[in-house]
Amino acid sequence: MKKINKKHPFIFISLFILSVLVSCKKNDDQPNVNTATQVSAAVSSGSWKVTYFLDHDTDETSDFGGYAFTFAASGTVTATKGSSTVTGDWSAGNDDSKVKLVLDFDDALFEELAEDWELIKATATHIELMHKSGGDGHIDYLTFEKI
Repeated sequence: MKKINKKHPFIFISLFILSVLVSCKKNDDQPNVNTATQVSAAVSSGSWKVTYFLDHDTDETSDFGGYAFTFAASGTVTATKGSSTVTGDWSAGNDDSKVKLVLDFDDALFEELAEDWELIKATATHIELMHKSGGDGHIDYLTFEKI
């Protein structure tokens, strides 16, 4: 009778783990949006919602719950929730070699979003932004997801 080598179970387990890791597919099939032109094209297509807003280390995402943001190619942005509508302006461009999405609102609540947001990463359905305060240096974060 043949003796079983004690290393065999280790080899089989290692091969199984390796096959699982190799077979896992990254769930990010969309190309990245890297330029101001690509950001403009992405946001002006469809409606968006705020899925994360961190302001001065406080999560204020719920303040914008239920609002659908529509970015018109003309440079206006409309946030709608039921019968409530807030309008503002937007633009995308480059500043200090960084792609930025600039938002401007007059409404008191939405004034917190009125900043020049630096692009962290984006796809056609997901945009992550940050803003570093010139005053105290804190960093705010804003994320939009396509509805």
